[in-house]
This record gives sequence, C-alpha cells and structure tokens, in this order.
Amino acid sequence: MTSTDDTFFARGLPDPATEGAFYRDVAVKRFIAWGVDVAIIALITAILVPLTAFTALFYLVGLYMVVAFLYRWIGLTRKSATIGQRLVSLEFRTFRGERLDALTAFLHVLGYTVSWSFGLPQLISIATMLITPKGQSLTDMLLGTAAINRAARF
Repeated sequence: MTSTDDTFFARGLPDPATEGAFYRDVAVKRFIAWGVDVAIIALITAILVPLTAFTALFYLVGLYMVVAFLYRWIGLTRKSATIGQRLVSLEFRTFRGERLDALTAFLHVLGYTVSWSFGLPQLISIATMLITPKGQSLTDMLLGTAAINRAARF
C-alpha cells in the first residue's frame, strides 16, 4: 500500500482476498469517524443557532440535517472523505478505484441520509459493513463504492 497517486487503483477497488489490508478494521474506523463527524456537525450547528437570533431552535433538526448533508457532501467531493474519515485514514473509492466526484458524493450522502431517516436500512447497512468482504453499506453496494484504508503517502 505505497502509492502517491491514483495509479495504484487504475484496475479498480482492491480485492479483499489478496489485498485485505485495504479493508482491515474499516467498520470500526467508520464508527469512530462517524462519532467525530457527528461532533463536528453538532458544533457547526450550535455556532449557527445564535447567528439566526436563536430562531433556528424552532427548526433545529432541519438545520442539523442540512449542515450534516453539506458537511458530508463537501468532504466526500473534495477529499473523498470527511474530516472524521481522514482522521482514521479512510477514503471512499468508486468501483473503478477513483475518488468520488461531486455527483457520486451527492448520491452517497443522499443514500446515507435516507438510510438514517428510515432506520431499518441503516441497521441493514451496519450489518452489511460487518459481514461483507469489502465492508460496504447498502449505499456503497448500490453505488459500487467502498471505504478503504488510505494508501501510504510519502
């Protein structure tokens, strides 16, 4: 796992059978990253509330959802990972091994948001992250994406 650019992934996502290091502990790292991201999103939301003369308290859940969506979409579009995911050395890749573009990132965040909105899809996603070889959520499987351990950079 020593690559300074995307050439290593030119053939697509790494095979979990032969390159298992890319998927080692991904589910645990995703959980840790999720906690970090939730804290950052809550902090951003808390900072925004006084800027609205506290009227945002009436639509706090909606504000939190908008902040969360934008935070995740911007992070996945710019770096193929949120701040929490970068902290634990994770990044998302497409089935072609490429970083996420804006549309794929948008669809990924939309799938994540819908999963959380209905609950059951999120529970299934958690289960699939724990049992599939690539540790993919339902959204990952639908889009052909996967969270992998970031390749070492020099």
